[in-house]
Amino acid sequence: MDEIDQKLIAALRRDGRASLSDLSVSLGLSRATVRARMDRLTAAGEIQGFTVVTRGDVTAMPVRGLMMIGIEGRGAERIRARLSGMPEILAVHSTNGRWDLIAEIGARTLEEFDAVLGRIRKVEGVTSSETSLMLTTQRAGRR
Repeated sequence: MDEIDQKLIAALRRDGRASLSDLSVSLGLSRATVRARMDRLTAAGEIQGFTVVTRGDVTAMPVRGLMMIGIEGRGAERIRARLSGMPEILAVHSTNGRWDLIAEIGARTLEEFDAVLGRIRKVEGVTSSETSLMLTTQRAGRR
């Protein structure tokens, strides 16, 4: 991926609905070149897809946080599956280092958020955790 590809991706992060014409003007490239680069980046897996973030996505669960989870033994897949079944869990990530899993949590209130933390801590095999509330979010590449 070269500098032009990186600029193209940055422009798409700012506005995923930008037209080929707008992208070509802002990047100083022809529409055909922009289209070819987008197709190549998509085929190579650099662009996985396009998404929309609605107001409802943000306000339905305004209390959000990340819970770093330590597990005992080799139960990561079982615990990941259990967590993924909880409606408040937005994503579960495996990681290295001190923590084995990171759960993204969303809830309507602090009380609901606290209840989710309690349920996760009771999952067999979870030995330790550390949670951080997310206060503000700025999307990558957006102003």
